[in-house]
Amino acid sequence: MSAKTPILLTGATGYIGGAVLARLLEHPSADTFDITVLLRSESKAKILQSQFGVKAVIGTHQDYDTIETLVENAHIVFHLADSDDVPLITAILSGMRKRHAKLGDLPMLIQTSGTGTLTDDARGIYATETVYDDLNVEQIKSIPPEAPHRSVDLLIVEADTQGYIRAYIVLPSTIYGLATHSLVRAGVSNGISIQIPFVIRACIARKQAGMVGEGKALWPDVHIDDTADLYITLFDAIVRDPSGVGHGWNGFYFGENGEHSWYQISKAIGETLVRLGISTDPEPTPFTSEELVKYFGSEQSGLGWGTNSRARGNRARSIGWTPKHTVEDMLTSIPQEVETLVKQK
Repeated sequence: MSAKTPILLTGATGYIGGAVLARLLEHPSADTFDITVLLRSESKAKILQSQFGVKAVIGTHQDYDTIETLVENAHIVFHLADSDDVPLITAILSGMRKRHAKLGDLPMLIQTSGTGTLTDDARGIYATETVYDDLNVEQIKSIPPEAPHRSVDLLIVEADTQGYIRAYIVLPSTIYGLATHSLVRAGVSNGISIQIPFVIRACIARKQAGMVGEGKALWPDVHIDDTADLYITLFDAIVRDPSGVGHGWNGFYFGENGEHSWYQISKAIGETLVRLGISTDPEPTPFTSEELVKYFGSEQSGLGWGTNSRARGNRARSIGWTPKHTVEDMLTSIPQEVETLVKQK
């Protein structure tokens, strides 16, 4: 009997992390995986251990020594939690470097970034002509170092270049859809996305659909099930033929299946608010500066919902990823998300 593959996964209680972990637990080779997760909740840790057979270690992302040790003991790390935490990724890379030095093993890191790294300062006024292709390495290299997620992504690529890890960076776009997998049903993982619900909550609170500027800027979108499929497709391709899968600078994988304008999302929210009797006008109006602060935390944060981020996941598709859900599916999913959030309120 061969030894099991040691896998460490961060973000198990999150939207993406939970979806990927659920897929790993259902994987045809699941009985060959030895999965460990790091999480804060003791009650969720007990559920993962008793119901799902997952080793759960209690800790936070600031427990760097613990993280380094966990990473050192893993051949594959799925980092699905925080794409902007430099000290955290530094601890992860340190553990991987130690593993490589000690065992000669080439550990693999599957990292979550996001197409937020491609954003501009459009403020909803225009749609950019610039479209990033994940097969275009020079274009990927041209992303400025101060872009969101970039500081972490650059550290990871540098580690890959130094040769002590193989790094694969997944960049989902606007992820949508209510996740319904086993870990959501067990109360372990979050089943609701972040980006669109932020706008929905703001629109519910102001009793009128809102948008940044004119809502003309464009973003790609991807369903949560297709997102989880991308991670598993990538994982399977790496296991099958590590030398045949692009890594490092050749290892950026965009998760997208079409694109929407912010206006389209706000209009779908507006129509639902009218149907629910919360608003009388389905047409979105611009958020004021005060509203951006009130609903998004700061004006700068709120302007993120007026940025462009245009991407084509050709490298992602080249490894066999076939997303099934379309922009139309995204727009038709909005009423259900609005109704869910109205009930929560």
